[in-house]
Amino acid sequence: MSANPHHNVEDDIDFVAESKSEEFQELRRTHRSFVFPMAIFFLVWYFAYVLLADYFHDFMSIKVLGNINMGIFLGLLQFVSTFAITAAYVSFSNKKLDPKATKIRERLENQGADQ
Repeated sequence: MSANPHHNVEDDIDFVAESKSEEFQELRRTHRSFVFPMAIFFLVWYFAYVLLADYFHDFMSIKVLGNINMGIFLGLLQFVSTFAITAAYVSFSNKKLDPKATKIRERLENQGADQ
């Protein structure tokens, strides 16, 4: 800890230099390796649903179960997929991102405390 109780560790950190560090770049690559493919998947899935609803009325009108047709079924799957993607991201973050981010944070905090 710093002798000055009002000392701000952030004042000692060069954030631009840190953003160029190998550890931080690896954290960014790991984050992007999940986020970009998942975002593309979801956008394709979302626009496929919109296009199906707009141009393929007969397909979307197919009865699946009772009064539930393909349009309602696929629409509900939009919500399910959103929750599934969220759960997958939380799990990915807990396993892959958080340990790397914690390591960087601890290194920076120790670096700031040493000064």
